[in-house]
This record gives sequence, structure tokens and C-alpha cells, in this order.
Amino acid sequence: MSALAAREAMRTGTLTSELLTKACFERIDAREAEIGAWAHLDTRAVLDAARASNRQGHVGALAGLPIAIKDLFDTCDMPTGYGSPIYAGYQPRIDAAVVALIRRAGGVLMGKTVTTEFAMFSPGKTRNPHAPEHTPGGSSSGSAAAVAAGMVPLALGTQTAGSIVRPASFCGVVGYKPTFDLISPAGVKPAAWTLDTVGVFARDIDDAAFFAGALSGHDLLDASRAVSQPPRFGLCKTPQWAFADADSRAALAESAHRIAAEAGAVVNVALPPAFDALLDAQHTIMAYELARTLAFEYDTAASQISDRLRAILDEGQMIDGAAYDAARRVADECRSGLDAVFANAGVDVLIAPSAPGEAPLRRQGTGDPVFNRIWTLLGVPCINVPGLTGATGLPVGVQVVGKCNDDATALAAARWLATSIQAPTRD
Repeated sequence: MSALAAREAMRTGTLTSELLTKACFERIDAREAEIGAWAHLDTRAVLDAARASNRQGHVGALAGLPIAIKDLFDTCDMPTGYGSPIYAGYQPRIDAAVVALIRRAGGVLMGKTVTTEFAMFSPGKTRNPHAPEHTPGGSSSGSAAAVAAGMVPLALGTQTAGSIVRPASFCGVVGYKPTFDLISPAGVKPAAWTLDTVGVFARDIDDAAFFAGALSGHDLLDASRAVSQPPRFGLCKTPQWAFADADSRAALAESAHRIAAEAGAVVNVALPPAFDALLDAQHTIMAYELARTLAFEYDTAASQISDRLRAILDEGQMIDGAAYDAARRVADECRSGLDAVFANAGVDVLIAPSAPGEAPLRRQGTGDPVFNRIWTLLGVPCINVPGLTGATGLPVGVQVVGKCNDDATALAAARWLATSIQAPTRD
């Protein structure tokens, strides 16, 4: 059952929040030992909240819906560990803004899902629901896995490099990174303040649009449904195309084929030469800002920081203001020129790889965000569209990229592509 279907069933009285929440806990009981998606669960408190929602008549946009919270968001009644032993048992006194908004809208906070260490690259305990020996991706590992395993219909995530789109691709769910700052990041442990973006996970596009709309105050569901004509798609291999394996290339080609069969030719879009510098610029900006947001942790508890993260922090401390400003100028130049890329190609959205391919083995890490970094830096809306698989049967997503502040068109295009992917193939 989708979140929207569950919401309607609760509105009409054919379902209660308590029954829905109990069903989620049954799924958690069946699979959590294998998947490890959760950092904190309190069954009694959650069921009490669900019963309270029943008594209140399911008032609010998210009324009665169980929602998972990435353990990077502060919660006043649950511990928040940020994926680090430094914060073991830490209890914030306030909620992050979106957590407070979920409560205000009647949502039931299901618990805290596993994040990688400070939303970077050192993995937590979570495994891929489709193949536990493989990674679910990072950093929103637990949120993507929990939605994929049917433990919750909706979950919060964040993206600084590729932490929503990549795990969504690996786990076979919808991951929606909105336009930068569409959803408030207040109360989220910062990594890089010009990159960190709050987003959502769901099992279909409409649920993602509905959830993000409830958090942002923009009616993204109705706005995206109002796009009546099939969007014009451009295929963008990006300067990172060499990192795409056969599975990722096949998924993109299949998507383009299905689009062309329904809506006409897909235009090949090459990014201007200036965009070649974006990958390095994103890395410079992220390392520089991360070294400053984690200054306290580095200075007081460096021994509890993983070797990989400490190496990034050491690198970031060596980046001076001039190099940082130069990277910001590269981003600003490309951001200013991106609308012209769309206009000159005559397209509304781009499709690009979500990840290099299927989820790698856990021992190889959380996967490479190489196909997400430049879009995060540009601040554009990105949606992983699931439904295709690679050679071993694991999910391989396709990324829909829209224009800044035109999330409705990006969501409409993602819905259109998802429907096309789910439709039977034609001879």
C-alpha cells in the first residue's frame, strides 16, 4: 500500500494508524536482523503515537503515516548518534525542523535509521534488502533499506554528494533530492553547508512528491500532476560517463528507448566544457566545509573518527580560502549556464545514470557517488526512478534531473518515466 493509499484508507475509516504501524513492525521483526536498517526503535512509544492519531481522527497531511527519520536529524525524544561513536547515547533537547513539521502534520515517527559516519563514507551496519552481502549505499543507508524492505512507506534522507539518489538506486526505491534548500535543514547535523540537501525516500513518485510537499509547503503532488504533456527528455551521459558500467549504460539506453517509443526522440545533451571541472569543485567544497563543521569533533575526539573520514578532514584543513573560492566560482558559472543547456537542447529534463551500476559488495564500501556530485553542487532537483535491474538482478536506477526551482516538472517527468518502465515492452 502506498502512503497516499494508506492515508485515504485512514480517512475513510477502513484502516487505522495502529494497524498500519503494527504491520510495519511485523515487517521489521521479519527482516531487521538480516538488514540492520534501524539505529533506534521504541515499539511502545510508536504504537502509543499511532493510537493517539486514531483518537484525534487522523488530522494533518501526514496523519497516521509511519515515517523513518535518518539518524542525522535531531529528535527531542529519541537519541541521535550521527553514525558516530562520539555521539553514542546523545539526546538532543529539540527536534530538527522537518521532524517538528512531521509531528505537526500528524505523522508517526517510526524511529531512527542508520546513517554512515557523519553522512560520509564509512558504512554502518545496514545491508541491501535485495542481497545482504551488498551495500545499500550511503549515507542514507537505513532509510533507503527500510523503504525497500517494506518497513515504512516514507523516510527522510540527506544528500551532500550522492546520499539519496545512490542508495535509492541500489535499493530499488524512489529517492528525491529537491532543489537546494527547498526543505529546511535546520537541526540536521551539517556536513557541507552549501551542499547539504534534505530529501525523501518512497516507493513511488507520487508518495515522494506528497511527502516533500508536506515538508516544504509547496504542493508538489498537484503541481507535478498538472504537467499535462510528456516532458521533453534529454539524455546526458555527463563527463563521468567512463565510470558507468554495462548495467548502468543498459538502464539508461532502455529508458531512452521507452521514452522515444511513447513521446518521440530523446535528445543527446552534452554539457559545456566548463562543466568538466565540477566534480573536482564539489570535492574541494565538501572537504573544505566538512573540515570546519567537524572542527570540534576533530579537536576533541579524533581517535573516534574513522581513518577515511579523518583523511578527508586533514585534506580539508589544507584547502585555503582562495582554492575554496575558486571552486565556488566554477559552481556559480555552471549554475548560471545550466538553464541555457536546457533551452539550447530544447528539453525540460535530463536523464543520466543514478550510480555506476548495481550495488557493490559491502566490503567494497558504499559505492561511488560520481554520478551525483555535480548535480548536488548545482542544486538541481534529482529523482531516482527505479524499476530496471542489472545482470545479477539487483536494482539499477535512472536519474531524472530538472531545472532549479522547477521540481514539479522533474517529478512529472520521473512519474512519466516510471510508468513507461513499468509498462510491458513492445515489439
